Amino acid sequence: MTRIDPSLYLTNQTRGSTSSTMGKEEFLKILMAQLQNQDPLNPMEDKEFISQMASFSSLEQMMNMSNSISSLVQNQSISPVIQYSHLIGKEVSFYKLDEETGEIMEPKETTKSAVTAVSQSQGKAVLELKDGSKIYTDEVLKVNNPSAE
Repeated sequence: MTRIDPSLYLTNQTRGSTSSTMGKEEFLKILMAQLQNQDPLNPMEDKEFISQMASFSSLEQMMNMSNSISSLVQNQSISPVIQYSHLIGKEVSFYKLDEETGEIMEPKETTKSAVTAVSQSQGKAVLELKDGSKIYTDEVLKVNNPSAE
């Protein structure tokens, strides 16, 4: 009795990976195969060819746009600490806040202090000031070089 080698069964064969998305390389290969294998007596019409080239161009532009948007998103996600580190050593003006309520005191009074450090809290930049207080960057009214005293 002859045995069949189990490695020859179709179930054991590796299969190519399938993907639901088609890249520009695959698109070009298909287009070139169509051009090479077209019937010489009934060639592809110009309209079809132009349509496929427009589709390819559109695909390429979408891929370029996707890369540009990814780059933009990456640049926008810079840490707030780094984004506002240029304020260290500068003097900032801001409204005085009531320590109990956190609201702007009436009448509105501005105060100044030099920025000594920048930290982050809940995704927002916090300026640490020379007088020991801390304020969020959206509370800053004005930024100056430190006044000579």
